[in-house]
Amino acid sequence: MASSHFLLLVLLLSVFSVSAGVFVSLDCGSSEAYTDHETSIDWLGDADYVANGESYVVQSNNSISHVMDTLRVFTTRIKNCFLIDEIEKGGKVLIRASFYYGNYDGKSNPPSFALQFDGNHWASVTTMSDQLVYYETIYVVKGDYLTVCLAQTEENQFPFISALEIRGLDSTMYSHVDDNHALFLRRRVAFGSNKTIRNTDDPYDRIWTPGSGNLIETLTSDATTIDTRHGDQPPQQVLQNAISTNNSVNIISWNMNFLPIDNVIYMNMYFSEVTQLDVNQTRSFRIFQDNESISDPILPPYEDFIQMYVSNLTVSPSTIFSVVRTTNSTLPPLINALEIFTIGNALTDGTNTEDVETLISLQKEFEVLQGWIGDPCLPSPFTYDWINCSSSDPPRITALYLSKFNLSGSLPDFSSMDALETIDLSNNNLDGPIPDFFGTLPNLKELNLANNKFSGPVPASLSNKNGLTIDTSGNSDLCSSSDESCQNNDSSSPGNDQPSTGSTKNNNKKKKNNLPIILGTTILTFLLVWAIAGQISGGRTPFVDRVQMSENFEKNPEVAAHDHQNSTNV
Repeated sequence: MASSHFLLLVLLLSVFSVSAGVFVSLDCGSSEAYTDHETSIDWLGDADYVANGESYVVQSNNSISHVMDTLRVFTTRIKNCFLIDEIEKGGKVLIRASFYYGNYDGKSNPPSFALQFDGNHWASVTTMSDQLVYYETIYVVKGDYLTVCLAQTEENQFPFISALEIRGLDSTMYSHVDDNHALFLRRRVAFGSNKTIRNTDDPYDRIWTPGSGNLIETLTSDATTIDTRHGDQPPQQVLQNAISTNNSVNIISWNMNFLPIDNVIYMNMYFSEVTQLDVNQTRSFRIFQDNESISDPILPPYEDFIQMYVSNLTVSPSTIFSVVRTTNSTLPPLINALEIFTIGNALTDGTNTEDVETLISLQKEFEVLQGWIGDPCLPSPFTYDWINCSSSDPPRITALYLSKFNLSGSLPDFSSMDALETIDLSNNNLDGPIPDFFGTLPNLKELNLANNKFSGPVPASLSNKNGLTIDTSGNSDLCSSSDESCQNNDSSSPGNDQPSTGSTKNNNKKKKNNLPIILGTTILTFLLVWAIAGQISGGRTPFVDRVQMSENFEKNPEVAAHDHQNSTNV
């Protein structure tokens, strides 16, 4: 998409500019700016980033935090969007959207709705009465802005949002997935930690939740510093703790049953030794997927870490991953941290560039249209309320339904929207001559200009257009070609007869292409408080096709028998 697509909307909303190192935190529904002293995060009200919605406050007896006390609710339009401008094109961002219902409306009916970004489906949000739900995505931005949209999918269930956070990431992070695909977070765990870790311990403000399991021993590193300047840059605080087993147990394992269907995943696993080992001590292990080894032996380094990743791997809910002790290891396996993502479909390039830019000219001309933000056609079927779109790639705008929008003045030229089949501008206050460019639209089948203030003759380009139904009734200042005053004002070619004011119809008229409204999407949800499950991810030296690890790697040829009866689960 062209970076100028939503420039007008940016100016209209007076959106703050942010640098490539974006760190924006919006307390939705709030009008104040403040600092959360526990996390040192500066929060802003969201009014400058969105053009619609109403602010609500959670009842005090349901409060869980200051940030979650307010929310923005959208009761009009099928889709409402936030816009963040001046994101560096090609920059990698983390976006987190949080939802806390808190029975703000007293109906005890937490809603479900769709969550979208930059014209792409993100998630089908299912909120809860008394629990915070959040969703996180990582992707490379295609323009110099980004949009986050909420769309209604159920009657009388109104979308809302409590917080929206955008964090710029280093371009080298999470780089083992093609830039044309987004990552959707499912789990991020700091094993052995007794608290949630985020900003300022993690400068990228990733949220690492504590994790443990059955028959697990918690270890604390005695390293003063741990080098985290490579890989996906986990914070040192995450690597200072780990989980392990006692010497009678050779395996740490976890399943993927939090995924209800088969998914393509990207997984990161982080390993760091917690103490300087004696010369007669060895900690060595391999990674298994089900009963198949997918790594060479791993020896975690002290004061550093090994990161391992698995990318573009399809797993089922029954898939089991294990950290398995090798036969020559004197110490049991350990793990410090884990991230699990599902990989999204290819990112869209958006609606046809020329259509979007021309649509902006309409929005610039008519203030009532300026509240619509985000891609006009995508994701399907969540178009702007007043347009129809084709199903082509990229989609084209095929209809404008602007009847009774209180439009006044003259029309700008939007002839470059040459896929238009239907234009309804009836019951407004549009004036001046009927634009001649309507007749140049090759696919136009219906044109309704009734009940406006157009004047002069109907252009010959319209009267001579085959297959066009046109209604010009209710425009008292229109005249026919038989009227001498009309002829004097006629700017069309001499000799072209003009139709009288009214409605005309060609028998070859085609039916209007209405894009159906499909309610509901099915994308996995993910809570702030969750049970641990695992993921593996990358480093630098390949040893199998889909698995890599960092250069801190030493081979150890033997591996212990893969005895799941002698294992522990996390």
